[in-house]
Amino acid sequence: VNSETSPVRIADLILPVFAVILSGWIVGYTGYLSRSLSDALIHFSYNIAMPALLIVTIAQEPSRSLFRWRFLVAFGGGSLLCFILVFAIMSLRGSRSLASRTMHGMAASMTNTGFVALPVLEAIYGPRAVLPAAIATVFVAVVMFPIAVILLEVGRRDANGAHTSPTATVRKVVLNPMVLSTLIGMLLSILDLRMPGPVTAYLGIMADALTPCALFAIGLGLSMDALRASIGRASLLSVVKLVIMPLIVYGLSLCLHLDPLYTIAAVICAAVPTAKTAYILAGEYHCEEMMVASTVSLTTLASIVSLVVWLYELSGLATRIAAG
Repeated sequence: VNSETSPVRIADLILPVFAVILSGWIVGYTGYLSRSLSDALIHFSYNIAMPALLIVTIAQEPSRSLFRWRFLVAFGGGSLLCFILVFAIMSLRGSRSLASRTMHGMAASMTNTGFVALPVLEAIYGPRAVLPAAIATVFVAVVMFPIAVILLEVGRRDANGAHTSPTATVRKVVLNPMVLSTLIGMLLSILDLRMPGPVTAYLGIMADALTPCALFAIGLGLSMDALRASIGRASLLSVVKLVIMPLIVYGLSLCLHLDPLYTIAAVICAAVPTAKTAYILAGEYHCEEMMVASTVSLTTLASIVSLVVWLYELSGLATRIAAG
């Protein structure tokens, strides 16, 4: 790892992201824009921009490249173990709903590989490091999102009593924009169907709107009182996300004898901030928005330091890659 380049590169990637969140908070705090606009941005991101991104991301990956089982077990296993850990701890406390426990688990385990991990890995290790980052991105889309949606829908049904039948819940899950777009992307990938250029470009334009809309919505909907109220939980979840999850993934990678490049990729993908789309889920289901917003903000800022530490700790593996 180039120790001079990595911190600068990471800061260059993360600081603008945090600045968009801060900009949203400033315009909301000053009254330049109404905080109520945050809901509209969330609905657009959830129903339009995110599905477009999922279809483009998954459909463009050859299906054979998405089944590197050792990498999937290492990265995916770490993600699921962290989710289960936090979900179980919240369940033992017994004071929160299923939806709330789900969002706590997702805040600690739903990782955003796209805007940090992928460009960092590409900048330091070249194009060959892009594939594992893409696989991690697809895992989040194909496994983590549907799990969250299913639990949130079940939580919503339970909250409504017996008004919603299990069949209606299943239908809602399958027709959910995130789940449906994931299924479409997987079908296109498995059948090796290439979308026409204009369609890909159109979806790309919509997908590009996700990052600014989601990050701005996080800041716009964030109040200092709510931030102070949730800072304790957000801090603990940030430790799980940036320290415990990468440690678990690193341990699994060693046990599975992953090659050095895929080990580094798995750990870095685990060590990036909580996905901004976790906030989109929280906003759409009106559950723990402030806690998730605080966690996204904290992990985004803290990852400037934590990613440098992880890259330094993994430098021995990087030397083996260079020698190879």
